[in-house]
Amino acid sequence: MIDKARSLLEGRFRLSAQMYVGVGGAVALTLSASLVAWLSFDAIGDRTNRVREESVPEMVASFGIAQYTGELAAAAPRLTSAVTTSEFQQVVNLIDANQSLFEQQLDLLTAAGDGGERLTTIRQLADQLIQSIETIKADKQELLDLRNRTTAISIELSLLQQRLDDILIPAIDDQLFYTMTGYSELGGGPVSTQEHFSETEFYRYRNVADLQAAANTATQLLASAFTVSDSAFIEPLRERSEAARGRIERSLAVLRGTEYAPPIALIFNRLFDISLGSGGGFELLARTHELNQRQNELLGLNREVAVALVDEVDGLVQSAETSVSVESEATEQSILQGRLLLVAIATLSIVGAFLIVWLFVGKVLLRRIQTLSNRMLRMADGDLETEVEIRGRDEVAEMAGALEVFRQHAYEVQRLNLVEQLAGELQGKNDELERVLDDLQNAQDQIITQGKLAALGELTAGVAHEIRNPLNFVNNFSEASGELLEELQEILDEIADDVDDEQMEYIQEVTGDIAGNMVRIKSHGDRANRIVHGMLAMGRESTELQQTDLNALIEEYTQLAYHSGRATDPDMNIEIKADFDPEVPPIQAVSQDLGRVFLNLVTNSWHATEDKRDALREQDPEAAKTYFPGLFTSTRLIGEDIEIRFRDNGTGMPQDVVDKIFNPFFTTKATSRGTGLGLSLVMDIVRSHGGTIEVETDPGEFTEFIIRLPKHNPASGVPATST
Repeated sequence: MIDKARSLLEGRFRLSAQMYVGVGGAVALTLSASLVAWLSFDAIGDRTNRVREESVPEMVASFGIAQYTGELAAAAPRLTSAVTTSEFQQVVNLIDANQSLFEQQLDLLTAAGDGGERLTTIRQLADQLIQSIETIKADKQELLDLRNRTTAISIELSLLQQRLDDILIPAIDDQLFYTMTGYSELGGGPVSTQEHFSETEFYRYRNVADLQAAANTATQLLASAFTVSDSAFIEPLRERSEAARGRIERSLAVLRGTEYAPPIALIFNRLFDISLGSGGGFELLARTHELNQRQNELLGLNREVAVALVDEVDGLVQSAETSVSVESEATEQSILQGRLLLVAIATLSIVGAFLIVWLFVGKVLLRRIQTLSNRMLRMADGDLETEVEIRGRDEVAEMAGALEVFRQHAYEVQRLNLVEQLAGELQGKNDELERVLDDLQNAQDQIITQGKLAALGELTAGVAHEIRNPLNFVNNFSEASGELLEELQEILDEIADDVDDEQMEYIQEVTGDIAGNMVRIKSHGDRANRIVHGMLAMGRESTELQQTDLNALIEEYTQLAYHSGRATDPDMNIEIKADFDPEVPPIQAVSQDLGRVFLNLVTNSWHATEDKRDALREQDPEAAKTYFPGLFTSTRLIGEDIEIRFRDNGTGMPQDVVDKIFNPFFTTKATSRGTGLGLSLVMDIVRSHGGTIEVETDPGEFTEFIIRLPKHNPASGVPATST
């Protein structure tokens, strides 16, 4: 029991106890501030709820009613001005949507409001506005139907007019012709003058003409009625149409018995039905003007109702705004009281925190921790020999004791690490020496290979010299044989008359074959001579600039590499296509060096396509049958530069290989096929001519080298290169 009491008394010196006291005081102040804030927020929340649940919904509903009242009032004129049924239906749909939203806002206002005379007035005005719009919709629908019927009557009126003209005009002509001549039909004889030139026939002619005039009058009266804008003009037009009807009936009575009277009577009956009958044109027009007049009256009424409704809603909004203003002032008062209490508590908290930080954290805790931190930094810098000073009985003192133990262990570990470090450095030096030895061995192998290549170049030059002598002999004798053939042809021309045709034809055939063979011998001799020339050029070193035809040089070294590859692997073949720009001019260059560039690139393409062929034969024999190795070379004159491309469909290269292909001694080939110096020398030669080289590739698909050389070599001389 005594030990426990002593432990509690000693615990008052510990940092944890002092921190608990400080944190407890901060928690108490925080709880006080939270309680004040909670009470203030609760009061503010009550007032906000009253505003949100009573005043704001009433204002929102009022604004909504004002908005949709204006939209409904504006939609009514659009409804009356609709021309087509589809346009009318669109306006109706818009009005229905606005009307639905208007009624929703009205219901919200009824639910949010407290009743009263203003709300009752708003409801009555809203019902009156909606009823007026419904009446306008019904009248407009009837007007559209009337317009469709009127249009149909107008079309039928035109058809009836045409039919009357088709009957009456020939009837008038026939009656006039009969009255004047006595002929009633073609092929018949005339009647007597007393019969055809009588008063009866003249009277009949006049009635037919009057009938046509009355028909025109009747149709024009109805057509005029379709265009009048005032209903007062419709009744006079109807009365005139009735009078025209009477004249037509009297004329028809006179013409009764004629062959054209029955069809004319039927047409006139239909004409009077669509104009004067029930549902006829005059009746439809009278109804149309009546509906238009009523719609104009309803539109004026709508405007008055909308203005009155908006005035009532504005009064309701002002009432709601007054209520919101009162609640807002009460809320601001509550916020001010809560703010003052929070400022007082916050000030007390800040003063207490400052005292704790200054008296406890600054003087008691931070100073000792800073001393301990400085000692740890010195230990990190390597000072492990100085002991750590331990003062006090709290956690910081325990940390200092633990740090002293750590210092002692670290001092021993440092001594052991020094021994291991020295051993590791020695092992690293040994590994580095082994790598240097391997590099020297590789360099020695590459130098030996270079020596072999140099010897091979000298041997190639010697062989080329030896081949050139018999090759010159073949070329010279082929030229001499050609001259002899020309002389033989002259002799044959002289003795042609002494030799029969069959023998002469045979002789000509033989001499032609000999001439063709000599041409082929000469062509292949020139080709062999170019190959020998290339071999000699490969064996010579030159830095002399000379006019160089790039197209011819590429063709020459492409063929040289091709035949070299065919000699190495007769089973391998590659299709070579060239697209040389004839506009490419000769340039000043060391042709032997550029020839090495082209030879190296074509040889690489040969090896790449050969490797792809062999890989396909092992992995996919069927795909190998359809694979055809190919090389495409091209030149282009682009501004002041000449672009040269070598593209093959070989194995391609991954990106990590592309990044290193121009490094000296880097190669992916076996020692027998490459030394790693080819592309490095290619880049040096191209750069020495003021050009650039780059590569584009897709692994497994293609590789394309792109060389760009200036038309005018900027260098006064080109440094010599070596194979």
